Amino acid sequence: MTYDLIIIGGGPAGTAAAVYAARKRLKTLFITAEWGGQSVVSEQIYNWIGSSSISGADLAENFKKHVLANTGDSLEVKEGYKVNHISKKENIFLVKTDGNEEFETKTILIASGSGRRKLEAKNADRLEHKGLTYCASCDGPLFDGMDVAVIGGGNAAFESASQLLAYCKSVTLINRSENFRADEITIEKLTKNPKLTIIKNAEILEIQGEKFVEGLVYKDKISGEQKELKVSGIFVEIGQIPNTDFVKDILPLDEIGRIKIDAWNQKTEVPGIWAAGDCTNILYHQNNIAAGDAVRALEDIYLAIHAK
Repeated sequence: MTYDLIIIGGGPAGTAAAVYAARKRLKTLFITAEWGGQSVVSEQIYNWIGSSSISGADLAENFKKHVLANTGDSLEVKEGYKVNHISKKENIFLVKTDGNEEFETKTILIASGSGRRKLEAKNADRLEHKGLTYCASCDGPLFDGMDVAVIGGGNAAFESASQLLAYCKSVTLINRSENFRADEITIEKLTKNPKLTIIKNAEILEIQGEKFVEGLVYKDKISGEQKELKVSGIFVEIGQIPNTDFVKDILPLDEIGRIKIDAWNQKTEVPGIWAAGDCTNILYHQNNIAAGDAVRALEDIYLAIHAK
C-alpha cells in the first residue's frame, strides 16, 4: 500500500498537520515516538492560543486526543516508534522505523522537532523544572517580581531576557564569551534597560539550591575567579539540537543540522518532502508557530497531490 502522506512527529506541528490531513481525506500515516514535543515537561504554558494556562502534560494529551478523534479510513496512527531512515525509489518514498517496518508514500511532512542543548553544570539536572528551565515563554510568568538569570548569548537568549524584563525584578544575562551571537539591534535595545545586567566570559560551574534554585556559581574566564549570583530562576538558551539525523542522507541541512525550507510553502530542497516546526531553519521557535507552519505545509501538500 502507498500512502498519500506520512507525517513524522507528535508535537504541535505534526499533530496539527494530521488533523488537517484527515479532514482533507488524504490517505495518511502518522508516526510518533511520543506526544507533545518539548513543552511536555513544562508545568504551565501560558501562550498556547485558546488556553490561558495549560500544563505540558495536558497539552500533549490534547494533541493525542485530537489526532485520535480523526483516525479512520484516511488517518492511521503508529505510536511509540521513531523513523530512522528515509529513501526514495523512483517516485515513491520509503520510510523505515526502528520497529523494522517500512512504509511507502507519495509525500512526507517532517515535523520531528528539536531538543534543547542542556546546561552542563553541577546540579543542573537535579534542579531542572525546579527553577532551572529551558523555556521563558512557558515558565517565565512563574517568576514575576523575582531576580533571574538567562544563560546564553544568541538571539534566543536576548529574546528570553526581553520577555522576562517585562515582569521580573531583574535579569542577568550570562555569556560564555566576550562577543554575542545575537543581532546588534537586539543587543543595543536590551542593554539600555536598567533592569538588565550582562556578565561576559563566564563559565557556569554549579547551580545552587536544595529543593529549588537559589543561585549559581560561575568562573570568570579572564581572572579565573569564582563568583556567586543569587537568583530564583535560571533560563537556559544555549542552542537546540534538531532531531534530523534520520534525514541527513536525503535532505540538505544547514550548519547546525536543521532542514532547509522555503518559508513560503515549507518545501524542502527535495520534491515531495516538506518540513515544519523546530526541525527547520526558521527564525523563531514556538508551539503556535510550529502548528501554523504545519498547516501551511499541509495546504501545499494537498495541492501538490491533487495537481499531479
